Amino acid sequence: MADWLRDRAEDELTARSGSLPGIDVVFAQNDAMAYGAWRAFQAAGRTGIKLIGIDGLPGPMGGIDLVRKGILAATFTCPTGGKEAVAYAVDLLSKKEGIPKKIYLRPRMVTAESLKEGTPASTTAPAARAPLGRPIVLGFSQVGSESEWRVANTKSIKNAAAKAGIQLLFEDGRQRQENQIAAIRSFIERKVDIIAFSPVVESGWDEVLREAKDAGIPVILSDRAVDVKDDTLWLSFMGSDFLEEGRRAARWLVEALKGEVSVHIVELQGTIGSAPAIDRRIGFEEVIRDYPQFKIVASESGDFFKDQGYEVMKRILASGLPRVDALFAHNDDMAIGAIQALEEAGLKPGTEVKIVSIDAAHGAFMAMLAGKLNCTVECNPLLGPQLMKAIQDYMAGTDLPIRMITSEGVYTAENARRDMKGREY
Repeated sequence: MADWLRDRAEDELTARSGSLPGIDVVFAQNDAMAYGAWRAFQAAGRTGIKLIGIDGLPGPMGGIDLVRKGILAATFTCPTGGKEAVAYAVDLLSKKEGIPKKIYLRPRMVTAESLKEGTPASTTAPAARAPLGRPIVLGFSQVGSESEWRVANTKSIKNAAAKAGIQLLFEDGRQRQENQIAAIRSFIERKVDIIAFSPVVESGWDEVLREAKDAGIPVILSDRAVDVKDDTLWLSFMGSDFLEEGRRAARWLVEALKGEVSVHIVELQGTIGSAPAIDRRIGFEEVIRDYPQFKIVASESGDFFKDQGYEVMKRILASGLPRVDALFAHNDDMAIGAIQALEEAGLKPGTEVKIVSIDAAHGAFMAMLAGKLNCTVECNPLLGPQLMKAIQDYMAGTDLPIRMITSEGVYTAENARRDMKGREY
């Protein structure tokens, strides 16, 4: 530990240099300490050690300069956030719509190679400008209409685009990746100003996103993330923290059944390979791992559909499980379908079987009022205002955060009547 200080890093490594043979790489948590390590190795006559830092500040002896001089092999920019804090403060005071709860600024890797290629200190791609004399044209590819949540999400996007004066070209992917890829290619052909889409699965987007980048059209990810090797192929992600949604569902369940000796859980997953299905499962398992009495005894995909939630739950119940104490559904629609299957099997959802789901859509509140659903974790579908604000900001020359998280809550049956008042979905 060197407390972020160059001199202390130099002293620490000078003192330990003899006991650290065979070092190939040193990673320091800031550039100053990385430079201190370099000085220590130079004094000891040790060469060939790659040094990696973080901060990537400009100016003499800043991280970028140290990479340029060959002292550091690489550094990663760590945006300070001051400019963004002031901008969002102004937006809040102006009572603008679409302000995210939390943002993550984009870091950049700076190497000798990237220095030759351009401007490594930039946190995003160079900002575009809105064309003069006509509205911004947005091409949006939606996953489909598989759930109450998705219908509300589509309505929010269409309404917000109309309110913002943005021309929207909307395509429904009908739950198929090939349809979404075709839609994105059609947007590129039509030379839209910006593309946004909610990817049905995480992988398989590299080629079409490269085509959009080559055409100079920025891409925003809405609601779901992608898994691509080059994160410069997309501009920003906005939506929920799916990992935290899974954690919240598990925390509620653990608290609700904390006195039980053994809890058998059925999990209904969303679309296999989709970001919410992957992250919600990871987050849920992360919490219950600390409680060995909680065990997932069956886990299958219902693809986010109500009817598949019913069919999958019916099949699981017929498989001969000794008992089911709890259900974790990755969305409300599957939970509602599963409730029907539980009732047909003679079980009492909400009492005999505790149920927690994700979305907090209107149907979940009605199920809670009926005593058949115990808890729903919010996944806010009203992303339209946030998306349109981000597009307008970007076109006006503002660098966007790499990630924008929406504000969400947790709702239980005990407070369902109170909490559902005034909700838009």
